[in-house]
Amino acid sequence: MTSFWSIWVIVLTLSCLFILFGLLVWNLKNYAGVPEGESCGHVYDGIEELNNPLPKWWTYMFFATFIWSVYYLAAYPGLGNWEGLGKWTSSNQGITSLAESKEAVELAKEEGRFVKLDAEYRVADARFGPIFNELAQIPVVKLVESKFEGDAAQQVALENGEKHAETQGQLAIEIGQRLFAQNCSQCHGSDARGGTGFPNLTDNDWLYGGTPDKIKETLLYGRIAAMPPWGAALGEQGVKEMTAHVLSLSGRTVNQKDAAAGEAKWAMCAACHGADGKGSVAHNLPFGAPNLTDNVWLYGGSQRAVEETLNHGRAGVMPAWKDILGEDKIHLLTAYVYSLSQAK
Repeated sequence: MTSFWSIWVIVLTLSCLFILFGLLVWNLKNYAGVPEGESCGHVYDGIEELNNPLPKWWTYMFFATFIWSVYYLAAYPGLGNWEGLGKWTSSNQGITSLAESKEAVELAKEEGRFVKLDAEYRVADARFGPIFNELAQIPVVKLVESKFEGDAAQQVALENGEKHAETQGQLAIEIGQRLFAQNCSQCHGSDARGGTGFPNLTDNDWLYGGTPDKIKETLLYGRIAAMPPWGAALGEQGVKEMTAHVLSLSGRTVNQKDAAAGEAKWAMCAACHGADGKGSVAHNLPFGAPNLTDNVWLYGGSQRAVEETLNHGRAGVMPAWKDILGEDKIHLLTAYVYSLSQAK
């Protein structure tokens, strides 16, 4: 904050403390003109007012809070721009990238500053790191199988009124689900069913492959889509014709003349989507081109949506999580995502 507002906060805070302290001290003296413990001469509904001082415990508590406030305001930031003698901060401020965050953590260590958030991360890593590492040694498929077996056993135990010990698979999937909620649900939704431009992770339609290895690869390194715009190359009529052909691939009723004209130009799309339009996964290609013969549409399957895709292209980005979550957590997140499409 600016110097003006910093001074304003300091003056206002200290003034209030001095006024309250003065009121407390003033109330310790007898100004009633009546000896302590005797009647002040006032009676309300049969209740007589006596000239009694503040209770000692109450007075001591007030003095203790003032002593604490002096220590707190001196040791911690918050009094205007005062940084505090204890060099304590809740978190590293002004961070705009992961690289800056790592640099700030190291700088705080060198300068001897205590950063609360960094300390909480260290405590969490020390407590949960070994658990994550142990679970990360188990293959994803085994974790998912163990999860389903544990769910079945748990259901039987509940029906019999018995307790069921949680399996490693159940624990791993629960951790992965929480990681998903914290880091992935903003795009894919809390139920992982996605939305416009964000894939549904609960079905078996995958742009880059739905095996555990492919899912982990996507999480570790991210994905960058590369659907180029074709509006300039095709022209308005060409986009209309190509749209008709694309929609016909999934069995839609279209203008056959336009579809035939679009099919004649299909070679420009076949490099990614394949000659049959079944996409990269069907032909083991690395492009992430979707299957156009089904009814799963990432950006919408209406004529207008397909025309927009052809005219302007698509450039979706799946961020890389390796440096943010680490490989152990990504292994558990992979297990959770994989389990979504394997649910029985």
